[in-house]
Amino acid sequence: MSKVRHVLGISGGKDSAALAIYVKQRYPNLDIEYYTSDTGKELDETYQLIDNLEIFLGKKIIRLTGADNSPELPFDHFIKTYGGYLPSSTARWCTKKLKLDPFEKFVGNDPVISYVGIRGDEDREGYISKKSNIQSIFPFRKSIWSEDVISKFLANSNIDAVLKIYSGLRLNEKSQRINEVINLKLSTTYNQQQKLNQLLDLGIKDFNKAVFEFLKTTNYPLSTEPSFDLIDNEDILVRDDIFKILEDSGVGVPAYYKAVEFEVNGKKSSYSRSRSGCFFCFYQQKIEWVWLYEQHPELFEKAMEYEKDGYTWIQDEPLVELIRPERIIRIKEDYIKRTERKNKSQSPYLLDILSDSEDEGCASCFV
Repeated sequence: MSKVRHVLGISGGKDSAALAIYVKQRYPNLDIEYYTSDTGKELDETYQLIDNLEIFLGKKIIRLTGADNSPELPFDHFIKTYGGYLPSSTARWCTKKLKLDPFEKFVGNDPVISYVGIRGDEDREGYISKKSNIQSIFPFRKSIWSEDVISKFLANSNIDAVLKIYSGLRLNEKSQRINEVINLKLSTTYNQQQKLNQLLDLGIKDFNKAVFEFLKTTNYPLSTEPSFDLIDNEDILVRDDIFKILEDSGVGVPAYYKAVEFEVNGKKSSYSRSRSGCFFCFYQQKIEWVWLYEQHPELFEKAMEYEKDGYTWIQDEPLVELIRPERIIRIKEDYIKRTERKNKSQSPYLLDILSDSEDEGCASCFV
């Protein structure tokens, strides 16, 4: 079997950048291949972050692109292929063509461990490849293992095998309670997440060791590895930790997260961009489209040019309507009302206020 490759994708956002720094600092012996999928439509701040990371990592971040042989930028190539049909939350062709396909071509059929920057305070799984040679690991979470691994490990049919694995771990005073939990069968009243949390609470390292032993009976990439550095990982990192990593390293927080003040009808507030990705990403909130219009008018103009033949970035509202002066005022007023509600008890970070009202978004682009 081929040597297992370790890869880490840089989206241009805070979490994946912090993960690259974290893994470099905590696990320097891992031979990580860093890559980014370049759509050709990122903000300049994204490219600056990637440049800063390369300096810190002392290693090249490989640029992946879709439509390698096209004279056009990747997004422009594919939007012509799709006849001007803009991507949306229900038709994310951009994710497949510009992110996932180049990634899977990059790794080929080699056994691969893919490190994903989903945080410990997020309730989402992220992109899991359907290719059996790619295994995802989540270093920031309480459970570093992907959903597919956990479901196999904790399956009712696997109880005897898990008991046997744990019996070899020398757990002493915890063994009786662990055995009790393992013997509990999943049902409509006792789900996988409950069982997972109970076992993790009884020992994260022990759980990781048990899963790693179980993986040796499977075809996952880690099945052939004699050891894995992250087995002893008990860190759970949340948003504040991410900002600290970026600031302490000198890489810095991506500039588009910086709050920009505005005033409307005598009330002051501030806005920014809440996520990485293309400057015209359809997952943006309307206040972020206003931010783009006011802070990067040339990019907003380019986004407007894609709206043809009835296709719009925002359902039922073309960008030309969104930037009418009275509409901008209304969007800002609505945003101020939301921030006032959120500010009573939420994080001081502006992007948290934005993110709390968002759909989940594209995991591939934003991890």
